[in-house]
Amino acid sequence: MDKYKILIVDDEPDNLALLYRTLRGKYNIVKSTSPLAALDILRGENFHCILSDHKMPEMDGVEFLKRCYEISPNCMRLLVTAYSDAGILIDAINYAKIYRYIKKPYSPDELMLIVENALEYWQLKSDNSALVNDLKELLAGTITAIVEALDSKDTYTLGRSKRVTFYSVKMAKALHLSNSTIGKIELAGLLHDIGMIGVSDEILAKVETLSSDEYSEIKKHVQHSVKILNDIKQLKEVIEIIRYHHEFYDGNGYPFGKKGEEIPIGSRIIAVADAFDSMTTPKIYRRQVTPMEALNKIKALSGKQFDPIVVEIFEQILPESLNEIKVEMQNA
Repeated sequence: MDKYKILIVDDEPDNLALLYRTLRGKYNIVKSTSPLAALDILRGENFHCILSDHKMPEMDGVEFLKRCYEISPNCMRLLVTAYSDAGILIDAINYAKIYRYIKKPYSPDELMLIVENALEYWQLKSDNSALVNDLKELLAGTITAIVEALDSKDTYTLGRSKRVTFYSVKMAKALHLSNSTIGKIELAGLLHDIGMIGVSDEILAKVETLSSDEYSEIKKHVQHSVKILNDIKQLKEVIEIIRYHHEFYDGNGYPFGKKGEEIPIGSRIIAVADAFDSMTTPKIYRRQVTPMEALNKIKALSGKQFDPIVVEIFEQILPESLNEIKVEMQNA
C-alpha cells in the first residue's frame, strides 16, 4: 500500500517540527498547531494514525483525541505527555480510546517504534475486517439459502434470524466492538439456529408442552449447528460464538455450563437478542409478549441468564431498533 498517513498536533512549533522530522521519511504527514483546525482536517481526510500533544490551550490532548475517536473511530490514537498521572492516563484510555501514550522526553527511535507498532495493529485490524467482509460475500448465497430453509420450517419464526442479527449488531456497535468482531457477530446471528434444521418438524410444530426427551432434542440444535458449519475453516471464530449462545451468565445454561466472561461477548449478545425475539414472536400456543414485557423479563434475569452490561446496552438500543424495524415493515 501507499505510505500510511499520520496527523500530528502540537501547539508548540518546535515540538511539532521534531515530530515532523522524525516521521516524514517513512510516512505521509499532515501537521497542525491547533486541535480545532486538526478536527476540521480530520473531517475531510482519512488518516491511519493521530499523534497529539497533551497540554494545549484550545483543548487538551485527551479531549482532542476523544473527538477524533468520534469522527474516525478506526484511526490509531497516540498521546504525547510529560505527565504520568494515573487519572490522566485512565481518561485517555477510557474516553479517547488511545492505543498508547508516549512519555516525554522521548528519543526519535522510541517514537518511531511506538508509531510502527500502532500502524501494525491498524493493519491487523484492517486485514481482519476485510477477511470478514470477503467471507460474508463468499458465503452470502449459502447463508441466505440456509436461513430461508430454516425459516421455512416454522412460519411463525419467519425472519427470526435476521431480527436477532439486527439487534445483535446494534448492541455490538453500541459496545464499540471492532468492525471485525461485529462482522463475526453478524454472521453468527444469521447462523446461530441453523441446527434447528436437524430437529424434527413434529417437535418444532408441537403446541403442547414438550416432554423432557423432546426438550433434550431441541437443545441438541447447538451441536447440530456446530457440526453443519465445522468444515468451513474460515468460520472458526463464528462457530465459537454459536457454540456458546445458550450458556447462562451464572453458569446454568447449556451445553457446557460456561459462565461470565468465559462466554464469548458475541454469544452473550446473541443470547439477549435471541430471547427477546423469541418472546415477542407470535405463537399459536401462547399470548404474544409486548416488547416492554419482554425487556422487563430480560432485566429480571440480568446477572443470572444474561450479562448485565449487555442487558443495559440492549435497553438503550431497543427503542430506536423497534422504530427501525417498524419502518422497514411498513416499506416492505
